[in-house]
Amino acid sequence: MAPERHDEDGLRRRFAEEARAERPDLALLCLLVGAEADPALDANGMDAAQIELDRLAGLLPYGLRGGRAWASALAGLLGERYGFEGASADYQRLESSLLHEVLRRRRGLPILLSVVWIEVARRAGAPVYGVALPGHFVVGFGDPAERVLADPFAGGRPLTDQDAELLVAGATGGPLEASMLVPAQPLETVLRILNNIRAWAAARPERNDVALWAVELSLLLPAHPARLRYERAQLLVRGGEFLRGAAEMEEYAQVVADVDPAAAEAVRGSARAARAMLN
Repeated sequence: MAPERHDEDGLRRRFAEEARAERPDLALLCLLVGAEADPALDANGMDAAQIELDRLAGLLPYGLRGGRAWASALAGLLGERYGFEGASADYQRLESSLLHEVLRRRRGLPILLSVVWIEVARRAGAPVYGVALPGHFVVGFGDPAERVLADPFAGGRPLTDQDAELLVAGATGGPLEASMLVPAQPLETVLRILNNIRAWAAARPERNDVALWAVELSLLLPAHPARLRYERAQLLVRGGEFLRGAAEMEEYAQVVADVDPAAAEAVRGSARAARAMLN
């Protein structure tokens, strides 16, 4: 028997409220994303995940000073002792983008493994931050100017400047730029996680449901690309909700009409096509 669906409206209200908090809780936001994907993840399950992060933090040694010492301690605990790392096969699994599953399996995408590192280190008092390199999220410790970086996907391997340059070159073909090393804020991290989920679902047309909730959560973030509204409308149409999808396309067309009249007319054409599917 499938697990009973939890209160979706309540979860989304909580997600929206946390996203607008003065200091958003990255772990909680990631767990609320997980609850959208997994009906079995209830309040007790989310509490258990937070407790596990607390437990891991309590295993770090006291009195650590300096970014390199913290990076080494996290690699020893999470990478070597507990085996948190990633592999190419993890990119094919939705679980790799869900924090509670990453804590359970100790496998995940670079960004979710980085969230584990950030949240464990933060609880222990470490000066830690996320680094959203193109194509590969990593973590940094200490003063960002020192560039003490580690790759949780590789079990915490230290990253030199040259390593970071190679990661960026492999993802974009371009050079490493200083702007890429700016500490990532929690909401930027959550949006990138949701982008990964949308990309996973886009490759699997039968998972239109996953693409839809990922877009809808993205739209609850205070800052998000306006085009996501059009993407949501397209997903509604693809799911058979032709009238709702068409109406949202027309609303989006009004928004972009002053900036890009040609794009607005193309969107209106899509709306007409969606309505025609009912005839």
